[in-house]
Amino acid sequence: MSAVEPLKARRLYLLLRDAIVSGEEPPRARLPSEPMLAERHGVSRVTVRRALDQLAAEGLVERRPGSGTFVAAGRARAPLVADFSNVLTHLVEMGRRTDVRLLSFAYVRPAEPIARALHLRRGERAQRSVRVRYIDGKPFSHLVTHVPERVGVAYSEADLAARPLLELLERSGVVAERAEQTIGAALAGPDVAEALGVDIGAALLSMTRVVYDAAGQGVEHLQALYRPDRYSFHLDLLRTGAAGARRWSPVERPALRAARAADRNSGDRKKDRSPTRRRQRS
Repeated sequence: MSAVEPLKARRLYLLLRDAIVSGEEPPRARLPSEPMLAERHGVSRVTVRRALDQLAAEGLVERRPGSGTFVAAGRARAPLVADFSNVLTHLVEMGRRTDVRLLSFAYVRPAEPIARALHLRRGERAQRSVRVRYIDGKPFSHLVTHVPERVGVAYSEADLAARPLLELLERSGVVAERAEQTIGAALAGPDVAEALGVDIGAALLSMTRVVYDAAGQGVEHLQALYRPDRYSFHLDLLRTGAAGARRWSPVERPALRAARAADRNSGDRKKDRSPTRRRQRS
């Protein structure tokens, strides 16, 4: 087989996957036959078969001998969406909706850019962890996190394997006040490709985030890589300002505003049930 054929199969797979995920090819729809796909895209039937086999392996299509290939009724969800207008609320919510696998956990002296971002003293160590997050049992993110040792010692390796990191930080007394994020793109190296189930060199979303407490000290440095077919970023914008000086400003998504209001109300109810609060009202 020509060395070009795997690349053609990958291209056809991506075209068909996009059509399925976007809804252009609805659930239970019958895809064109292998000969038709081969003619339409100028490839061999072997190439078409490889692309369809990959879609079937991901649960996006069902191969029915004698009947054809059909879009799976329970196809994969649309990508998990990260709300850019409220980073910290989204982190907590994502931790509740997804599963995590801890790949490594150790205390190290981080690289200079990371130490500088966290405002570490010279020679100060950081807790380094590598995790993979899953949604619906499928990997979508590879996370390398550094937390100052003085903060990380408040929880264990077992804790990190079972709970969202932000929840552990807040349980240890850290109050996450703000975060800075930088978005880019990267190619999957061998280890990341294996963890995320993609080809070496596959395009990934890249994000670097530093979380700060109320005193401006860095409490978390995250380097994350995401599968773009399972994760995306979203930012709602509102046109604001006076005439002649109008600009686009970020706003919170309604669902997250409602979640924050529910959290506040829950906290208020807990306070109302406390003996101190009851005595004050009596």
